[in-house]
Amino acid sequence: MAFPPSFLEELAARNPIEEVVGQYVNLRRSGSNLFGLCPFHGEKTASFSVNPEKGIYYCFGCHKGGSVINFQMEIEGLSYPDAVRALAKRAGMEVPEDAQYQNRYHQQERLWALSKEAARFYHTQLYSPAGEEGLAYAQKRGMPKSTLTRFGIGFAPNAWSSLCDAMMAKGYTEEELKQSGLASTSQKTGKVYDRFRNRLMFPIIDVRGNVIGFGGRVMDDSTPKYLNSPETVIFNKRKNLFALNLAKKSKLGYMILVEGYMDAVALHQYGFDCAVASLGTSLTEEHAALLSRYTEQVMLIYDGDDAGQNATKRAIPMLEKAGLQVKVLQMRDAKDPDEFLKKFGADRFRLLLEESSNRVEYQLRAIQKKYDLREDDQRIQFIGEAAEFISTLGNAVQREIYGGRVAEAAGISADSMKIEVNKAFKRRISREKKKQERIDLSPAAGHQPKDRHIRYDNIKSAMAEESLIAMLLREPALLSSCDGLSQELFSSQLLGRVYEQLVQSFGQGIEVSLASLTDFSPEEMSHIALLLQRHDGPVSEQALADCIRTIRTEHQMQTTKSAKNNDDLLSFQKQLLARKGFKT
Repeated sequence: MAFPPSFLEELAARNPIEEVVGQYVNLRRSGSNLFGLCPFHGEKTASFSVNPEKGIYYCFGCHKGGSVINFQMEIEGLSYPDAVRALAKRAGMEVPEDAQYQNRYHQQERLWALSKEAARFYHTQLYSPAGEEGLAYAQKRGMPKSTLTRFGIGFAPNAWSSLCDAMMAKGYTEEELKQSGLASTSQKTGKVYDRFRNRLMFPIIDVRGNVIGFGGRVMDDSTPKYLNSPETVIFNKRKNLFALNLAKKSKLGYMILVEGYMDAVALHQYGFDCAVASLGTSLTEEHAALLSRYTEQVMLIYDGDDAGQNATKRAIPMLEKAGLQVKVLQMRDAKDPDEFLKKFGADRFRLLLEESSNRVEYQLRAIQKKYDLREDDQRIQFIGEAAEFISTLGNAVQREIYGGRVAEAAGISADSMKIEVNKAFKRRISREKKKQERIDLSPAAGHQPKDRHIRYDNIKSAMAEESLIAMLLREPALLSSCDGLSQELFSSQLLGRVYEQLVQSFGQGIEVSLASLTDFSPEEMSHIALLLQRHDGPVSEQALADCIRTIRTEHQMQTTKSAKNNDDLLSFQKQLLARKGFKT
């Protein structure tokens, strides 16, 4: 969104980055920087740095970084304009009118309001004659009125346009109904009709309390069992979790992650108010990061079938990468938490939670299930695979304990298993060392941006471009010494765009800073913050001139090389035509 650079500069000045970050992170000074534990991924050693002078943050662990606006976006899950608005409110500033921003924000607010009205409509319908079947189904599934009210559960009537008619009577348009995902368009008639019909409706509410979408469940064996809202301006299923708006307030000290809405609702109903469910999609890194904001431990309870176990295996590394402790609960005598609670009650489920295994125990059991330990060859394969897995554990005590358990299961001595684990550990260390050596022997690879979507085609030129940008952000007056240097000479499209914005701001008399840069993605801003950390050498006109000379030389060499390649191609084409008897 196009906010005036002067406004963004004042916004950054009135929201010192160390104060904003300090609301979420305990910072301690070390030299000119402040350090703390990163709020975006789990860590025990502080690798998250804030530089008040430069107005930037950067994490050397997860590589996220940028200005105070980027931090507000990441920590609160906001869009760029919403982060600007939040910081402006914090500083008591008026947000300048911007047509593009105002239109998008107005659209979001209309869709939030429409979704909230739709949730009220569905909830009301549940208690109307049209919802008689839905209410009977909810009661059959053991949901009392208090639960239906707490989750805002409703019913979509078995009619083509009941919701559309009700919402248009309140002033919403057909276009807004389609934008919200509540309505679809008939290919035959071109008219809109309700997306959800004859389904029990579960509103999806974000952590700020906005209704952003719906999940509709059938009341029989028809398919699809669940129909979810499509991706919209306000709904992204990869970044939201069902019931997190309620679970974030839990005092239980952990989160329970399940597959379905009904499981999450049942757990809340039986006192486990920390349950959440993914929204018809596999767990994503965004989900894991979202959970890490509210807890340090996750109980993973997926179905016991092959699909559920595969989903568990995929989820464990994602959750651990986000710094979460993971425990896995495997259902016994029931297919899911909803069924277990109804059969055995909350106390038995609580015992099940206490007996839940950590992820190492779970994964070792999964390995053991693959082999028949009565067969010697399969026993050897089990020992080998288990040793490889145990070798990945960073703690020697863990390796010894779990190695002993595998030895017992396989019927061999603990010393023999220890030898196998040590061999696997040495092999893994050797592989990692060789991999690092390959990186070290290839300096170009070490200088490539962390984000795979940002790549350097010419490392030598890009390093000069990075250094130049870093110097200009620290000493904007040096822009007057960049006569003749244009965006087209940059080998990196990203760095060329940064340079062009700095030139425009300087030409308009606007103070140049990281906060004045706009229209860059969070990944791009993280990379710009990193290059400011990486290029911290002396700033001088001579150093700037050296960078400009390198950029010009590399561009000229690339141009010459391209021209030569074109000439060679043209010459080859002429020779080919001549051999075929054509005159050129």
